[in-house]
Amino acid sequence: MERNTRNTFKGTVVGTKMNKTIIVEVATKRNDPLYTKRVKYAKKYYAHDENNEANLGDVVTIAGCRPLSKLKRFRLVSIDQKAVTDDVAAVEAALEAKEGE
Repeated sequence: MERNTRNTFKGTVVGTKMNKTIIVEVATKRNDPLYTKRVKYAKKYYAHDENNEANLGDVVTIAGCRPLSKLKRFRLVSIDQKAVTDDVAAVEAALEAKEGE
């Protein structure tokens, strides 16, 4: 078994209000036990962003690491795709509307 294999996830940045911390939402599917159908669900992870590079709506890759604080267990590896919109308020409104669905 290889040493230091880390969990990596690809997700969308949904929060950047903390210093050196981003909130990444990773969406995937799983089987529902009652209805036996594939159901979408999402989980949020707190990740360390040393240089505050990531912005709202960016698609990023995060990797597991040692505990950095009470909630942070991941670090930012790369920014795969920058957000299309430069207007932060519009991106926040779109993410809030998405959460309401």
